Amino acid sequence: MSQFDKIQALNQSILGAELDDAECAVLADRMGEVALTDGETLVTEGEARQTLFLLGAGKIDVIRNQGGSDVHLHRMRAGECAGTRAFVDGSDRKAALRAVGDARVLTLEPIDFESLLDDHPRIVYKVMRAIFRITHANLMRMNQESAELKNYLVRAPGRY
Repeated sequence: MSQFDKIQALNQSILGAELDDAECAVLADRMGEVALTDGETLVTEGEARQTLFLLGAGKIDVIRNQGGSDVHLHRMRAGECAGTRAFVDGSDRKAALRAVGDARVLTLEPIDFESLLDDHPRIVYKVMRAIFRITHANLMRMNQESAELKNYLVRAPGRY
């Protein structure tokens, strides 16, 4: 991806929603890039990696191992982020990320992000607000799925 493509990917994502073009350019300078082919794994469950991922192009499946089998949790689309929890608190990965077809991912390491604190504190503030919004949206989606499952089990006995 060119610098322009990185900026465009940021502009079209929740992560860059509050950033202007100049701020996106500063953040894009700190970001790496990974190109994936179909079925290639970006990160594995349990891996100690704190990178924040922004899907710039393609699709990625979020997969968790349960009882020795892979369980599909979510299919990411361009503009979505993964790894917010590990990025913020340094915890191990809770799920694997695997490409569906070709995909391009922008990466941000905590140390590169923290380097913005002195010269670009507003960018850091805006990105942290975006990370909060991403986390909140994920929580709301999970709550909705939980409510739907509960409704399915409680209101329709025998259907499970």
